[in-house]
Order: sequence, then C-alpha cells, then structure tokens
Amino acid sequence: MKKIFRILGIALLVAVFGGTIYFLYTKSKKTPDMFETKTPFVSDVVRKTVATGSVVPRQEIEIKPQVSGIIDEIYIRAGDFVTKDQVIAKIKIIPDMVNLNAAESRVKRADINFEDAKIDYERQQKLFDTDVISYEEFKNAKVAYDSAKEELAAAENNLELIKNGVTKKAQTATNTLVRSTINGMVLDVPVEEGNSVIQSNTFNEGTSIASIADMQDMIFEGKVDETEVGKIKEGMPIELEIGAIEKEKFQAILEYISPKGVEENGAIQFEIKADVSLKDNQFIRAGYSANASIVLERKDSVLVIPEGMLKFENDSAFVEVLVNEAEHLFERRKVETGISDGINIEVVSGLDKEEKVKGDKIDPKKLKEDKNNQG
Repeated sequence: MKKIFRILGIALLVAVFGGTIYFLYTKSKKTPDMFETKTPFVSDVVRKTVATGSVVPRQEIEIKPQVSGIIDEIYIRAGDFVTKDQVIAKIKIIPDMVNLNAAESRVKRADINFEDAKIDYERQQKLFDTDVISYEEFKNAKVAYDSAKEELAAAENNLELIKNGVTKKAQTATNTLVRSTINGMVLDVPVEEGNSVIQSNTFNEGTSIASIADMQDMIFEGKVDETEVGKIKEGMPIELEIGAIEKEKFQAILEYISPKGVEENGAIQFEIKADVSLKDNQFIRAGYSANASIVLERKDSVLVIPEGMLKFENDSAFVEVLVNEAEHLFERRKVETGISDGINIEVVSGLDKEEKVKGDKIDPKKLKEDKNNQG
C-alpha cells in the first residue's frame, strides 16, 4: 500500500508540474494581432476649402440730413420697408443768431430801398403819362423799382430759409424733410426725436439718420488663407452654411478676390466676396456669420478608400491587402491615388473593388466584449 501511495504521489507531482509548464507556455504565447479590413467603395469626392466670414447687404446706405438742426419727427423704425424719396424724418432748424441777424437786417434794407424806388417809380409814371419826361427816363425808374422789389423778395426768402429751412414758394423742396435715396429695409435708426443733427460738410461726415439696404441683394464677405487663395478663382460655386439658420444651405458665386493680403494673427489673409442667391421666400439678416465651402475639384462615382488606410513612403502611397484570411496575412501594394476630401481618397489604380484593405488594429478587450455581448 505504501508503494501504491508513493506511485500516486509521484504521478500527481508530475501532473501538476506538467500543467504548470503548459499554463506558463500558453500564457507566454503571444496572441496574433487582429486588424479591421475594409473594401474599396464607389463614392463622390469633393475637394473643398473653407472661408469664414459674414453675410451682408451689397450696398448699405446711410441717410444724412442736408441741414443741421433737431430731429422733430421720425416716421420709420428698424425693420420697415421704404421706397425711394419716401420721407423718413423731419428736422426743425435752429437758426444761427449771427446769420439770422444779418438776414433780418438785409430785409429791412431791402424794404427801405423798395419803398424809395416805389415812390420814384410812381412819380415818374405820372410825369411820363403827361409827356413831361421821355420813355427812357421812365424806363430807368421802372427797372430800379423792379430790382428793389426782387431784392426784397430774395431777402425775405433768405430769412425764411434761415428760420425754417424752406421758403413759402417751395415747400415741397424743403431740406428739412429727410428722404430715402433707395428702396430697401431700414437696418438701423441711430437717432431719436429731439437729437441734434448736423449736415455733412468738408470737416464733418454728418449725422446718420438711418441705414437702409436692399436685403434681397446679399453678398458673403470672408477671408481665405494665402495657402488656399491660389487654388480659387472668380466664378467658382460656393456653398454657404449660416450658423443661425440650421438645416439650410445657400448657394453663391465667387465674384471678387482681393489682390492684396492683410496680416492677421501671423497669417496673410485675402478678402473674398460672393454673390448669394436667395429664393423668394428666403430672408437673411445682415451680419449673420457664415462658413463658405469653395469647391476646388470634384469627381463623381469613383473608387475610394478611407484616407487613414494609406501609408506613405517618399512620394509613393501603399496599402496592405488581405491575401490569406485564415492566417490574416497581408500583402503590401503600391497604389495610385487621386483627389481627397480629407476623409476618403480616390484610388486610380492598384486595387479592385472586391479586395480587402488592412485598417486599424482591433483591441482584444473590445473584441472579447463584443463576443460576450453576442453570446
């Protein structure tokens, strides 16, 4: 019995030792790496460059008064539509005391001269009617009378202009009524009733009464980096995405590229402008920020693969193609590529549509979790 127990003990030790060796061997054995594979597919590839900017009216007009004074009435507010020559405000003139005094003095002198000329004219009229004086003498008196009368009228009109900005004979042509110069929407009214305003002159731009623009004639203004400006040209189509208007894209045509760049944050930027196409029911507020995608090159229905699957060496591109699925063997192959949109790249030659291309390495933990979930 002792011999039997001895033999069993030895056999047990051998079994434990062998199991330990096998466990250590399997533990140390490296699990082969697993990789994702993807097949090439047919898709459209569009190479774009992006410019940031805003959408603004092509022409925004600032309406300024032709006379200085105080805003008496305002007939519009921001958001209203106005037509050309529509009255948008009325100005009450505050006369300059020096000019007013000079104008009043001129009226008094003109009135004195007129009365004197009138008396002389009436006297000469009587003498001429009785043939005491010649027609030539009577004519001189009449001319003096007419001149004095006209001077009095001019002085009175000048006084009216200084006081009220308009004469009695030309009330419709008054400068105190501010009118719109274009058809469009009122974007801003920076003044209120009671504010003082001044007319534009050599030394001052004048006070803006309102900003008006045609909101159906909009353009995109943006900046393009110097590395991209050489790839674009006037007439290229542009697709606009406006942050404030979700799920809607706007079409535009590039119509201007600045010939001179401006340095911004260490980079040279070139200004661009594009004509925005709006449908009848579309409305864009002035100043909306937007991103413009400019199509540099486009190819439809070409064979592509994800750009991350490519490996580059010198000036050549390579992929690894699955040649033995059972043993996960891959073959390195040179391919010729075309344009890229930053995600997918065109494969011109070197790959067939049915072949599988090596992708990212599969995480064993993730693979095990997926198997457990499927189980």
